[in-house]
Formats: sequence, structure tokens, C-alpha cells
Amino acid sequence: MSKELTLDHAKELDKSDSLARFKDEFYIKEGHYYMDGNSLGLLSKRAEKALHTSLQDWKDHGIDGWMNGEEPWYYYSEKLGAKTAPLVGAKPEEVIVTGSITTNLHQLIATFYEPEGNRTKILADELTFPSDIYAIQSQLELKGYTHEEHLVQVNSRDGYTLKEEDIIEAMTDDIALIVLPSVLYRSGQLLDMKWLTAEAHKRGIVIGFDLAHSVGALPHQLHEDGVDFAVWCNYKYLNSGPGGVGGLYVHERHFGKKPGLAGWFGSKKDKQFDMEHVLTPAESAGAFQIGTPHILSSAPLLGSLQLFEEAGIGELRKKSLSLTRFMMELVNQELTGYGFTICNPQEDERRGGHISLQHDEAARICKALKANKVTPDFRAPNNIRLAPVALYSSYEDVWNTVQILKKIMEYEEYKQFENVRDVVA
Repeated sequence: MSKELTLDHAKELDKSDSLARFKDEFYIKEGHYYMDGNSLGLLSKRAEKALHTSLQDWKDHGIDGWMNGEEPWYYYSEKLGAKTAPLVGAKPEEVIVTGSITTNLHQLIATFYEPEGNRTKILADELTFPSDIYAIQSQLELKGYTHEEHLVQVNSRDGYTLKEEDIIEAMTDDIALIVLPSVLYRSGQLLDMKWLTAEAHKRGIVIGFDLAHSVGALPHQLHEDGVDFAVWCNYKYLNSGPGGVGGLYVHERHFGKKPGLAGWFGSKKDKQFDMEHVLTPAESAGAFQIGTPHILSSAPLLGSLQLFEEAGIGELRKKSLSLTRFMMELVNQELTGYGFTICNPQEDERRGGHISLQHDEAARICKALKANKVTPDFRAPNNIRLAPVALYSSYEDVWNTVQILKKIMEYEEYKQFENVRDVVA
């Protein structure tokens, strides 16, 4: 940082921000600073309109809404998949919007985990989101293996980041499948997916990624990089709403592979209503659907994706990196001596869409931030996540957030709260 940052500097950055106009597309409380878009994105007016469209189709057409109406439902998952594909660097037929992130992970582990001979283990890491580990453990047990023996978790050297070299070293001859996060949920570290995929394939190992904390925040090249499969949720950076439908990707070389968990909506579309008791899977990622599309939780995504098409994921990534860099510089300038440690990577190429601050009083600091109209995110045991989201956060928002945090520390406002997490953190 060459010179002191000021509020005027933040305002100048906002004036030159080509994406600033998108902030008006979202419902944002006046005087409130929302820094938790990495957990749940805000509602946009386009998402609201898309939901109302599906409600109106239901109202006007009843069951005929599946094929009629403004947005027919029968091909809705495929339409959303095609619109999502550019964000993950995939072909339209390689992406389907369906299920939830964890049910999709269950589906793809059930499909691609094929233990044989010495290859019986699944490789993950010790920092990944717990739900992924639960899914892996249960899939191992369903095939008669114990997770104590057959789940390998790469250790972190510092407690919040991973070394790709350590992951590669763990790709031994007994590994049948690898499941990793693209961005670590606590620290915001972005893994080198291309390198890890290439190394896995050199060893004949199938590899998949959880994109929960990267999709919508940064561009991917899943097809070009050869990633076998991926899963994600759409309610974080993609702003599809609480509990919104998930998404999955399967590389086209795996088309025709029998789904591990079969269901009616995985059928080839023109065969589905033949009602046969032998599944004819779709010749696309659609084969990995299980149940009927969740239309009312899918609809907001259609409106949200319009904003991504207009803004461009490349431009959104540039602004996201600039916002998080600005926030880190402000933390270093304004909060030195207050006990904070920035534990996310500093380098742009290794950082996702949020910054991660460690502090011994993290839980009560987050409560104090909420009392001051800042929405942060706490992750046990001592992590404060702050995500200035490119579509609706400004540089002035970042400036004000750090100033509020400084006031909380200077006047010890956090001490009025207990240093324990709420039921939902």
C-alpha cells in the first residue's frame, strides 16, 4: 500500500466502477452493509420477477404449466443448466440445475466411486465443508467400507490453507476417487483445479470439485481442464434464494455412464412418459437428475442469471478481487494492533471471493457487527468471513464496514456479547 486510503479514494473507485449500476438491481436496506453473500446472496428484482412468472404460470395453467406458459417447467432444469454453463466453463449439455449440493454429491460419488482391487479409498481434505465429508462417509459405508480406513484427508500445514503438493502426494495407488473444494470455505483459498485434475488423471483417478464458494464469484474452465464432475449451490454468489436448487456438471466423456442413483427425471425426455420400468438415461448431464425439478426454488435463478450474462463473469471477478484487495489494505491500515490476522491468501490467483479474519473474540465481534448494521459471517472456532460481492457491494460499503469494525474494537463494544456462536452462525 503506497499511500493512505481514504473515504474519498473509495468514492473515486466507485465512480469508475463499470458494474456499479447492478447494485440498483438488488433489495438492500439503506444504511446496512451486507458482507455475507458468500453464504446467502441478496434478492434481486429480476429473481423476484422470475419467481412471480412461475407462480403466474401455475395460477393460469395448473398442470399444463409443464409444457405451456411463459416459462414451461418440463425443460426448466436444462434451460438453467445451459445458462449456467458459461460461468463454469462447460458445454450446455454438461450442466444441469437440480437437487441440492449434497444430494448431487451423493449422486456423483455413487456414480464415480467404483472400488476395485487395491483402489478402494476416497481422497478429500481436513478443511472441507462437513456436509461433503458426511456424504463421502455414508457412500463408503454403503459399499461396505469404513471411513476410518478408506477416507484419506489431506492435512493442512497451518490450519486454514492447503498445499497442492500435499494433495498430489496423497494421490497414491489405493485412491479410487478425489473430492475437493474449489475454494476453502473458511480461508477463501482457491485451489489450482487444473493442476490437481491433471495430476489425478496421470494416476488414473477420477476427480470432482465442490464449487460452492467459487461459482458466480470467479470463472472456471471445467471442460477444458478435464474435471470429471462438480457440484455447487446457487444461493450464494448466484443469488437464487434460501435453499435454492443446486447444480452439477459432468464432463461429456462420461455421458452414457449409468447414474449411481437412478430417478424418473434422469430419463431421456422423449422416453420419460413411456412409463417403462427400465430407465433410458438422458444423453447429457440431465441423466444425473433424480426427482422432479423444484420449480419455485429454481425460478429465481433464471432472473439472477440474466444479471451474470449482462455483467460478465470476467468483469465480476476483476471487481471481486479489487474489492477484497481494498478490504485487506484497509484492515492493515485501520486495524493493526487489534488482534486480527488475515488468513486468506493475499495473491489474487489464490483467493476466492471473500476475506477471512481470525480473532480470539470472533463470535462476539460478529454479534457487534450485526448490532451496527453490518452482516458478517462467523465460522467456528475464531473466523470472521467478509464478502464484498461484486454485483451489489461498493468500495464505500467496504470502507464503512472496516470503519465500523474499527469503532467496535476501539470502544470494546464486542464485550457486551458472549463469545459463543448463535444456533445458526
